[in-house]
Amino acid sequence: MKKTLLGILLLGGMFASCKKVLEIDDLEGYSPEQVWNDENLANAFITNIYPMFGNWSPGLEQKSEQMAGIFFYPDRVTITNGEFKSWNYNRIRLINEAAAKVVTGGLKQDVKDRILGQALFMRAYAYFDMVLYHGGVPYITKPQDRETDDLNTPRNSTKECFDLIIKDLDDAIAKLPPRIATSSADYGRIDGAFALAFKAKVLLYKASPQFNPSNPWNNAYWAEAYTANKKAYDDLKALGFELVEDYSNIALQEKNTETVFAVVNQYPNKTSEWDNGVRPGSESRGPAFAVPTWEFVKTFPMKDGKKYNDNSGAYYKSDADFLQNYWKDRDPRFNKSVVWNGKPYAVSGKADKRQYTALGVAHELDDYGINPKAQINSTNLDRYTGFFVLKNSLLRLKQAEVQQYDVDFVLMRFAEVMLNYAETANETGRMADALDILKQIRQRAGIEPGTNGNYGITATTRDQMREAILDERNIELCFEGQRFWDLRRLRMLNRLNGLTKWGVEAIAINPDGSEMPISEARVKATANQLTEANFKYSLLQVPRTGVKVTSVPDTYYFFPILKDVLDRNTKLQQNNNWGGTFNPTME
Repeated sequence: MKKTLLGILLLGGMFASCKKVLEIDDLEGYSPEQVWNDENLANAFITNIYPMFGNWSPGLEQKSEQMAGIFFYPDRVTITNGEFKSWNYNRIRLINEAAAKVVTGGLKQDVKDRILGQALFMRAYAYFDMVLYHGGVPYITKPQDRETDDLNTPRNSTKECFDLIIKDLDDAIAKLPPRIATSSADYGRIDGAFALAFKAKVLLYKASPQFNPSNPWNNAYWAEAYTANKKAYDDLKALGFELVEDYSNIALQEKNTETVFAVVNQYPNKTSEWDNGVRPGSESRGPAFAVPTWEFVKTFPMKDGKKYNDNSGAYYKSDADFLQNYWKDRDPRFNKSVVWNGKPYAVSGKADKRQYTALGVAHELDDYGINPKAQINSTNLDRYTGFFVLKNSLLRLKQAEVQQYDVDFVLMRFAEVMLNYAETANETGRMADALDILKQIRQRAGIEPGTNGNYGITATTRDQMREAILDERNIELCFEGQRFWDLRRLRMLNRLNGLTKWGVEAIAINPDGSEMPISEARVKATANQLTEANFKYSLLQVPRTGVKVTSVPDTYYFFPILKDVLDRNTKLQQNNNWGGTFNPTME
């Protein structure tokens, strides 16, 4: 208990309602009975578990085609290493402690309900993460005593786990306030809106092909998922949730109408590495460690909502022409998400700055290329692509301040709720409803509506609409850590297996197309006089050395239980796709 209370103190400033913890004199004498009879301590106890929701992480999308880096090399995941193992029963024990003890204390009933609601949600959230990784796990709902309880518990089936997750969420929703106001001291705590949206997401996963491989699109769980997702969409709209007007503000405008749940950051007490990880090295504390790929750059549609190589589009380009003009006439979200060579980039308060990546022209921490006329070797060929991330970057921070990034981490926003609803609508024969959702999202993005008002969407079948929704998720939710899990959920990991990644080298040219002398180009770049059109572009594979091809086998649809865990609990079975007998699907 002493360690728990010391941890509480470190997090006590996260919510205003916990600040009184700091006024208590004797931390050494507290017992569980005191915690659950003191509102401040009880709230602080539950606050201590909130780090489970994470924070901004620039490298989340290295698992997919969005970011550079071969994340999955052959045998990245094994039964003996700790990677891609979700088995945190220490957290479950703390959550169960809260859920069990708060109801026995002397707190007011409304306080008990709020704390119990949060604990039940946390338990569902933690178990969903485990099921997402491994399939069914032991679903423990009471605090276990290692001295007296039998800890050798077998795995619940995957279906049993989903049922228990939904029960915990339903019970949580009944006790949580429908929506916590942005002006409330409790903003950042779990409320009913987040619980409804998360329940809908859980049921979307339950219906998805990952868990139903022999009947991926016509199983009965899709109807259940549709009902929950429509309710989440309708109820959250009624509570005032809606898309913000400008895509640039989905996170930077904190506490906005699109934010369903956010982890509250505040400098100096709590910050993240987002800007430090995505900015060019010359504007950060070192080289960027998360940069977009050419593969991803190509996926953004054009202004009319169609692919660049769709010859029915108003902005059709051949592959060769597109490479030399890729920044022109794109979905406005491209301009708000990605930095490219020659782009105006008002970082660190530099209003007239353009960002350059050309070797010999750009800063050595920003350059990318192999141009021999530069007479210098780039040190970035294994990590850079010629692109950087703009989305959610706090450009006002000076270079020395990048580690002060304290924008609230948006874990779920209304756009995701909408896309989840669209997917379940499409899979249950309501394609018109799915289309309406995509149109709303594309209208906000600034895509041209076209003569038919469909914003470039041409899907006329369920399969085509499924692909349209997946494409929209890839763009709308980019760099938010969704893409790999979407492909895995839909049993489309083959789209990543064997994938190579590419970057774009820029070389400055004269008006006649000849290469500009490096010295001249450097002078002009220093004065921010070169635009995108003053360069020619070519493709380079990235990384240039080491493993160059992504390896994502079908065994990764469910990850294995760690061998050490199996050795400690003889009642556990390994997944059948890793040599065991346990079926991690719903079938």
